[in-house]
Order: sequence, then structure tokens, then C-alpha cells
Amino acid sequence: MGAYDAELGAAVERAQQGDEDAFARAYRLVQPGLLGLLRGLVGDDAEDVASDAWLEIARDLGRFRGDGAGFRGWTATIARHRALDHLRRQQRRPRPSLVEQDLLELPHPDDTAAAAMESLSTEQALALIGSLPREQAEAVLLKVVVGLDGPAAGRVLGKRPGAVRSAVHRGLRRLAGRVARSGVPGGETPAGQREPGGER
Repeated sequence: MGAYDAELGAAVERAQQGDEDAFARAYRLVQPGLLGLLRGLVGDDAEDVASDAWLEIARDLGRFRGDGAGFRGWTATIARHRALDHLRRQQRRPRPSLVEQDLLELPHPDDTAAAAMESLSTEQALALIGSLPREQAEAVLLKVVVGLDGPAAGRVLGKRPGAVRSAVHRGLRRLAGRVARSGVPGGETPAGQREPGGER
């Protein structure tokens, strides 16, 4: 993500000097990952929560200090806080929804669990991620969808990088196990059917 972050960092720097086109560029670079994170947390309400997050990002842009990778982490932190506020207001658990196909093509840990996730459609992957315990779901979303490294994801979640790596590992292993147990390509068992070995 080096070239991506370099372009993003340059756009943010120009945006902080009042360049509206540069802010629009930064928005276009960050929004897909941010929207994927929010859809994993608040489902169909992601667009509304993203709008609230971008209002705060625009308002506080002058206070941001850092590079492109730092900006992705900073915006993810703001978006996550807005999502948690939204969930508290709605008093309901996060639910998965659709995101654009290219969101899950971001780099992620090179292990068998991640490879299993690659075989899923975006909708199926987010449905599975949404079924994880919240700590694991957020860690996987930040690493896979937003593309943050361990330290940046740790800053967003208020956890040590090792704890984030552990949550991602546990989450991906759990997801891989669910994919392996399912007899349907892509890991989902159709409605009305039981898991392999069960009765119909």
C-alpha cells in the first residue's frame, strides 16, 4: 500500500491547506475501506454513519498530523466511534451487509485461514465476519477491509498490536473452520438445509 498511502498523504497535506479537490481525492481513496468497515459494524446504516464520520473528519482535518497510513487509521477511529454511538442509540447488535467486491482484495495475513476467506463472495464473507465475537470482527475488518497494519489497528481499537494480531488470527481461524465445515461452495449453507452430517 506504499504508493496508495503516498498519494493519500499528499492529498491530505494539500487538503489541509484548503485544496478542495485534494480533499475530494482523499475522500475517494479512503471511503471504500471506511464504508466496508461500517457495513461490517452497522449494516445498512453504514452510509448515514459514514456521512457523520466525514463531517467530523472535515471539521478536525487541520488537527490531523501524520502520513497516508496514519490518516487511514485516524479516519477508521472516527468512523468506529460514530458506529458505536449509532449502535448504542439503536440498542442493537451489528449486522452484516453488502460491500463492493474489490474491498476484500486488500492485503491480509498470508495463512490458510485467509486463503479460505478468499474463496467467499463479499456478501458471504461479511456475513461470516459479522457472526464473530465483536473483538474479532472489528480486528478482521480493520485488517482485511480497511487494510491497517497491527499497530494502526491497535490504535483504532485501543489495544496492543499483539492483541489485535491474536484477535485477527482467532477470527480468521474460526471463519476458516466454518468454511471447511460447510458443504456449499463459498461457505454458506442454503436456507432450509443443515450443516453437512445433519438431517434435512
